[in-house]
Amino acid sequence: MAPYQTAVIRIGFAATWLFFLLREWPHRHELYGPDGVWSLDMARRLLGNNGAFSVLVWSDGRGWFELVYALAMISSALLMLGWRTRTMSVLFMIGVLSLQNRSVFLGDGGDNVIHLMSMYLVLTRCGQVWSLDARRARRTPAAGGDGTPGRDVTGVLLWSVLGLVLALAQLMGLHGLEWTADGPFPHVGWGLALWGLWLAHGAWWWVRRYAPGEPRTVLNTLADLAHNGALLVIMVEVCLIYATAGWYKIQGNRWQDGTAVFYPMHLDYFSPWPELSALLASSGLVVMLVTYGTVIVQVAFPFTVFNRRVKNVLLVAMILEHLSIAVLLGLPFFSLAMVAADAVFLPTNFLRWLGARVAAVRDRLLPGGAARVSSGGVSGGASATASGAVADAASGAAAAAAGDAAGDQGNPAGGPGARTRESGGGHTLVG
Repeated sequence: MAPYQTAVIRIGFAATWLFFLLREWPHRHELYGPDGVWSLDMARRLLGNNGAFSVLVWSDGRGWFELVYALAMISSALLMLGWRTRTMSVLFMIGVLSLQNRSVFLGDGGDNVIHLMSMYLVLTRCGQVWSLDARRARRTPAAGGDGTPGRDVTGVLLWSVLGLVLALAQLMGLHGLEWTADGPFPHVGWGLALWGLWLAHGAWWWVRRYAPGEPRTVLNTLADLAHNGALLVIMVEVCLIYATAGWYKIQGNRWQDGTAVFYPMHLDYFSPWPELSALLASSGLVVMLVTYGTVIVQVAFPFTVFNRRVKNVLLVAMILEHLSIAVLLGLPFFSLAMVAADAVFLPTNFLRWLGARVAAVRDRLLPGGAARVSSGGVSGGASATASGAVADAASGAAAAAAGDAAGDQGNPAGGPGARTRESGGGHTLVG
């Protein structure tokens, strides 16, 4: 379900986290590193009590912190491009959890959303379209006529190295890798969870490579179930965010009298453009309309997701609201995170159209550098240059089924079906 929406979520959250890490590069030591006010001992005690995970508590050395910070940026960039999405989604999750759980004094609503979505993305097949994995699946011929993937030396090597690193960390008894202590689930430690993901990736590759027929079908069905379940959780999460935000606003006096938006526009640390904020705040009618409109949209959205037309109108309104927050209040990363979360409800036809437009621009800028996108799908020969690969990952709107560290994620013969239309008028959650 919803391969394009899932790809947008992958790109959106990976890009948001990457841009945030780049923005905070000069301040990284004070925020998450050894120069922070939250000491290593306090962080270890807190994580031991709440079952959270962070590799930064393994050492207080500056070199270890620099390595983790750099790997967090690299995994974010590779996940955004869709290179080995199964592996990169796990490394992306570890990077997010490690940095955010290192210090309890940092974070806002956008950080909380990234925190949750990084774990949900691990269970999704987010590289089926608009990814380097999808590009590789189209360009690499299958080993057999039944869709059996060919040899994947890079994937096997990456899987083996990560398994060796995890084994060494386990043997050294590093903090947070318990088996049965409370971790991502009650009585399931992070050590057991990470080994489970590692073994699942290996089993997926082995079955795809050597066990065609029913084993492959069963494993593919289980992967689809996990993907669809995680996608449903993401949609419910977005609805809960807006529902709780809207109902809490209703209880506030300033939101009831229509003046709530006026006050943050006059706070220095929420006014990157003071003249623009003052201009908007000078009109009582504008302040009242924005205040009441924000509450109405947030409260109404969870009740309108099954009506495509109304849902799309409110979705546009919420995206514009977050873009306004990014400009007027100086909260770009919070806004980017929320826009990425909203993308799960974007219509499939719109995403395909948008991808086609981006591909057309790419083809004009890089003639012959990527596969052409036509009304019938993908055509033309793709260049093997690195620039063509990056452009194709960003804009392959009609991309075929994806392959990653374990092989392809869908139908190797063509692109995945959107599966967002139903017989009952097409009023679905996605599409």
